[in-house]
Amino acid sequence: MITCNLNKPETTFDTIRKTYKDLKPTDAALIATALVEAGRFADAVYDDKAYAWVPETYDEFTRSVAREVTQVQETVEDTKKAKLKAQEEEAVTLTVKLKPSMAAGEKILGDRKDLKTLIGDILGEGVEYLFANTDIGWHWTLERVNWATLSGGELKRHIKFKADFVEPHVGLELGPGGKRKKR
Repeated sequence: MITCNLNKPETTFDTIRKTYKDLKPTDAALIATALVEAGRFADAVYDDKAYAWVPETYDEFTRSVAREVTQVQETVEDTKKAKLKAQEEEAVTLTVKLKPSMAAGEKILGDRKDLKTLIGDILGEGVEYLFANTDIGWHWTLERVNWATLSGGELKRHIKFKADFVEPHVGLELGPGGKRKKR
């Protein structure tokens, strides 16, 4: 399984070079870039439908997710104020399933059919994506949607989104890098 770090595309290039020793360096760079773009522009899979990260699908996808956000908001019972306050502070995490965008990867490769076949094989075997919360388009977008407007009222609970890749792909969200210096 190829590891693709969306923060450091050069590490993906090194992995491609080690795995496919017969590839020319420029071809390896194209494959690495295509894998990074396939991860950044990953399609969201929701209710058995794939949504590409393009402006045309934004409204349809966010309205679909808004139904789930509304359901989460309705589960908050109006009981005691202290209990309600504790529930408000507790964030609810919703998972968004993603699959790498073959179209975004192929766009990088142009008319190179041999490289399109290779990237298809790599994506078929599965890729381990390492990413931060701002690296993937849909993940970034969902964190910034005005859910209060889309769900029809004020939010009683904070909503967070977690990106997860569908099989055979694996996604691992990275935290802030490096150790903090002691004073």
